[in-house]
Amino acid sequence: MRTLLWRAALAAALVCGIGLLPLLTRTDPALTVLKARSQDRDPTPEVLAGIRAQLGLDAGPFHLFGEWAGGLARGDAGRSWISGGEVTPAVLSALGASLLLMTAALAVAVCTAGAVCARTLWTGGGRRSAGTGSAVLAALPEFLTASVLATVVGVQLGWLPALGWYGPRWTVLPALALGLPAGAVLGRLLDDLLPGAFAEPWARAAAARGVSARRIARQAVRRCVPGLLPNAGLFVVGLTGGAVAVEQIFDIPGLGRTTLQAALAQDLPVLQAGTLALLLLATAAAFACRLLVRLLIGPALRDGALPAPHRAPPAGRRTTPAALAAALLALVAAGLPRDPLALDTTERLQPPSPGHPFGTDALGRDLLARVAHGALDTLLLALAISAAALLAGVLLGLLPRLSGPLVDTVNAVPPVLAALLVTAVAGGGPLAPAVAVTAVAWAPLAAHTSALLRQERATLHLTATVALGAGRRQLLRHELLPAVLPPVVRHALLRLPGVALALASLGFLGLGAQPPSPEWGLLLAENQPYAERAPWAVLAPAAALALLGALAVTAAAERPLRRRKVT
Repeated sequence: MRTLLWRAALAAALVCGIGLLPLLTRTDPALTVLKARSQDRDPTPEVLAGIRAQLGLDAGPFHLFGEWAGGLARGDAGRSWISGGEVTPAVLSALGASLLLMTAALAVAVCTAGAVCARTLWTGGGRRSAGTGSAVLAALPEFLTASVLATVVGVQLGWLPALGWYGPRWTVLPALALGLPAGAVLGRLLDDLLPGAFAEPWARAAAARGVSARRIARQAVRRCVPGLLPNAGLFVVGLTGGAVAVEQIFDIPGLGRTTLQAALAQDLPVLQAGTLALLLLATAAAFACRLLVRLLIGPALRDGALPAPHRAPPAGRRTTPAALAAALLALVAAGLPRDPLALDTTERLQPPSPGHPFGTDALGRDLLARVAHGALDTLLLALAISAAALLAGVLLGLLPRLSGPLVDTVNAVPPVLAALLVTAVAGGGPLAPAVAVTAVAWAPLAAHTSALLRQERATLHLTATVALGAGRRQLLRHELLPAVLPPVVRHALLRLPGVALALASLGFLGLGAQPPSPEWGLLLAENQPYAERAPWAVLAPAAALALLGALAVTAAAERPLRRRKVT
């Protein structure tokens, strides 16, 4: 009951905060609504006064929120301030499109995760792939993948539709753009747990009795899935409400795009209803994940009969992360002496050459210089956000009753909406996107920490340690944290390119860094319209992001996890 009340209080606070958006932004919502309705109409005092009277804005945001909540209790979410249509059918239609897209993207993600873990499953945990390919795939920006698929597969080759939303064939390309990076992340997390499952006594006993390797592999996956289900639930909500850029490119009337448009136009009834739909979806996903965990390992959790799934992974080749780091440093060192702001309109969109190794952009600026100078801002900011998210995720993950509903609530807020809320409260500036991404980046790490902590508390060796008289502080310091921290730290390193991608997505949507900054997300946004004519303009920052992802994953794989002994 306390958990339900805490969850309801968080949902009410979020929806109420969105209802106070006009007050927080200190702008006239009548002017914003007028611009959204008709940009050609002059904002005269009479026109603005008419809009205020029509929408009831003079009564204040608290009165508006009370009326909206009262109507919602009767099953009426109100009418859109922009179109005048009923909100409930529009939000339900957008939710249906997003759920269909999410289902297709989730199927792609599952297949991708299976491909990432195929080598570990085939060898029984004895040999693991370096993960460079999956890291590059996870680091590809969704909006860039969507643009390439739409241009090449949809337009040039004509194999699949590239625009609109009229049936199952229109879901393939956006599902690939969303599912491939998500599947790469889930696959790496699963691949990190599989060696420990294959090393447990039941697996060795089954192999000694002649049980087939395929059956053992299936049981190993089943053993590892409960630790990943909370993050899988977060992906479900993220693929529904966070696919704003992909929905924009493919012109999909999904919930993420609808919510973003409502936020930009301050169409509060639509924005509040869309956010509430995402909150309900997050709650349902969390409940389903907990139910699956109970079905898979519920008795073992209850009886404290789980073996400790911790084993040092096979040593990787240390030359791989060193080579990737050297390549990234060489790229930065080669571009720093160049001027990233020097304009030369006679050199617009020039291909790579000895004078411009990465080519030039639409204003004739050297892309090598811009990528190198942007690396300093992008990498330092991404590292700072990842460190803050790791600290917050671990601390809150140690308090699952407090953080569980908080994780579901935060995950229901797309980074774009978080950026709008942060900008409304703190004003614009280069730090607003960083604060917005930090506010949502800790949630997957907290969910991972809570899931591992719950399983670790149910292990046999911890029961033995408690029987020997160990106190809570000793258990936390010597047993729980050494078991939980290494995989969560590797998870944070795996998320490092994702943090840079979130910043890039905000830049692509115009909510991040502003020109003439060479930040990588802004570079992708500026050059994306010229991707077909000058592909090198987007390949340069995309390759840098992919290099960062490969470096993060291979560096994480070099952190061995030692088996602990009960003393």
